[in-house]
Amino acid sequence: MANFVTIEAEARERAGKGAARATRRQGRVPAVIYGARQAPTLISLDPKVVWRELHTGGWRSRLFELKVGADSTRALIRDVQLNPVTDQPEHVDFQRLAPGEKMRVAVSVMFHNEATSPGIKRGGVLNVVRHSVECLVDPDHVPPHFDADLGGLEINDTVRWSDLKGTEGIRPTIIDRDFVIATVATPSKLPDAPAEAGAAAAAPAGGTKAPAKPAAKKK
Repeated sequence: MANFVTIEAEARERAGKGAARATRRQGRVPAVIYGARQAPTLISLDPKVVWRELHTGGWRSRLFELKVGADSTRALIRDVQLNPVTDQPEHVDFQRLAPGEKMRVAVSVMFHNEATSPGIKRGGVLNVVRHSVECLVDPDHVPPHFDADLGGLEINDTVRWSDLKGTEGIRPTIIDRDFVIATVATPSKLPDAPAEAGAAAAAPAGGTKAPAKPAAKKK
C-alpha cells in the first residue's frame, strides 16, 4: 500500500487572479485540485507546508491526502508556480487520483555506492541522463523512488532501466528500448604533464645544447 502525506487545507470560494492575490495577502498559498472527471476544488495552503514538501526530494511522485474539513482528496502535485523575484510559492496545482486508473508519474532515481565504483575511483565522472523516470502507475502502488547501484561500474559502463531496483510491476512510458539512466564517463580533461617533462621532450637527443653562434666581427 502506498504512503500518503497528509496536508491540512482550507477551502476557497472564488477563482481568478484577484481572488488568488487576496489569498496571498492573507498569508496563504492558493491551490486547485483537478481531474478524475470532477469539478476543480479551490483550496489554500500554509506556505511553510508547501516549502517543506518542495525541499523534500521526489515531491513530484509523492502522494498527498488533502484534508478540507471533513473531506479528504488524494492527489499528486503537478505544478508549482514561484514568484520570479522572491521564489516564494504562488500557486500549486494538484491532480486528483482516480481509484483503479493509472497515473503518469515521474519517479525519482536514487544512486547508491558511488564511492565504491571502480570507474569513478579511477577518475570517471557520473553522468546522470535521467534523475527521474516517467511511468504509468496505479495510485496505490507509486514507489517513493527507484534504486541504481553504481558499486560495480567501470568507466563507460551504463545504468539502464532494466538495472533499476523497485520497478516490479511498473511500466515506463518509454517502451521501445532499454533506455539509459546514467553512465560513468571518461574524464573530460587529463592532468597536464609537468613543465619539466615538456622541456625535456623539446631538448635534442643526448641532452646537449646546440653550440651558440659566434658573435659577428666588427668591420
